[in-house]
Amino acid sequence: MKQGWRIKPLGELLEKTETVNPLKSAGTEFNYIDVSSVSNQTFCIEATQRLKGKDAPSRARRLVRANDILFATVRPTLQRIAIVPDELDNQVCSTGYFVLRPKPEMNHRFVFYSLFTESFMDQMATLQKGASYPAVTDGEVRAQLLAFPSPLEQQRIVGILDEAFDGIATAKANAEKNLQNARALFKSYLQSVFIQRGEGWVVAKLEDLCHKITDGTHVTPSYTKEGIPFLSVKNLTKGFIDFSDTRYISLEEHELLTKRWKPVRDDILYTKVGTTGVAQVVDVDTSFSIFVSVALLKPKHDVVFNSYLEHFLNAPFAREQARKRTRGMANKNLVIADIKEIEIHYPRSLRDQRAIVAKLELLSAETQRLESIYQQKLAALEALKKSLLHRAFSGQL
Repeated sequence: MKQGWRIKPLGELLEKTETVNPLKSAGTEFNYIDVSSVSNQTFCIEATQRLKGKDAPSRARRLVRANDILFATVRPTLQRIAIVPDELDNQVCSTGYFVLRPKPEMNHRFVFYSLFTESFMDQMATLQKGASYPAVTDGEVRAQLLAFPSPLEQQRIVGILDEAFDGIATAKANAEKNLQNARALFKSYLQSVFIQRGEGWVVAKLEDLCHKITDGTHVTPSYTKEGIPFLSVKNLTKGFIDFSDTRYISLEEHELLTKRWKPVRDDILYTKVGTTGVAQVVDVDTSFSIFVSVALLKPKHDVVFNSYLEHFLNAPFAREQARKRTRGMANKNLVIADIKEIEIHYPRSLRDQRAIVAKLELLSAETQRLESIYQQKLAALEALKKSLLHRAFSGQL
């Protein structure tokens, strides 16, 4: 550690904070900061609730002051961390936060940045307990050791981090915008291709383009440690059939389930429960079964090119049809009868369909290349933040 730096438990560097019971002032209004108020993207308090004391929830008990630091102790690794701005001075936050009020010799932004270091977050990940709502205690946060220099040196380090992180935030916002633009461009092209009805184009219902539209078993099978993959919606939403996270059933049960209709290469799988309206061509020869959450489409290959139909079903025009036909709120479900009614636009010529797919796949490959570049930039910016924080809190800035 750099000469002149000291190490103390975080709790020894903080002043005591106050608790309050808004119910005792039933008619007094206050701004309430709950755990969802803090963004773990901007690290700011983005929204509060204006409440009267009589309406205060039981967790509204911690009084906050300007420049206090809020650290959510529930799911601490999500980094819901923020500094209380002047306009929220003397307001109330949830007991789901640990409130850090640095002593005068501690720069509050220096303490704020320390909560993002890998060493601190690693400790939070180790200490958190609970399955549904993993959390750490205030005492465990207080016990964390913090290395710190003189107030003047803290101010210098904070100045460097503020400037660097502002630049990183701008670069990150630009990269994310470019990433969104690349995806939007591909979606826009998909929309423009498929909603047209040029010469030689036909409009038909999906059932008219398939020999059969059915779904998987409605009975939960007996799972085995190994055997035949048993696919559900989660295996079809990544742009390919994901066999890395599947359950398995026995060969005997697979043969029983697929006795009438068996998924084979060039068929199309279509999600119908939860995330509805996602299509995926079967491009493997692997044997597998499907659950009721997945529909099986057997296209008429002399009428429609399967990859054309896959692209069409994944385009905004068809996805919107699927959304409108999806039933239920908590348990979203797209029934077979409604799937059959989805309207498809296509050129009668298979050659024209293949030509469209070729263009789409070229554009898709370019979009994926751009996405990869922007994702790498975002990862590099995150790595730079971690590196700067490590250097800052090890006395290397």
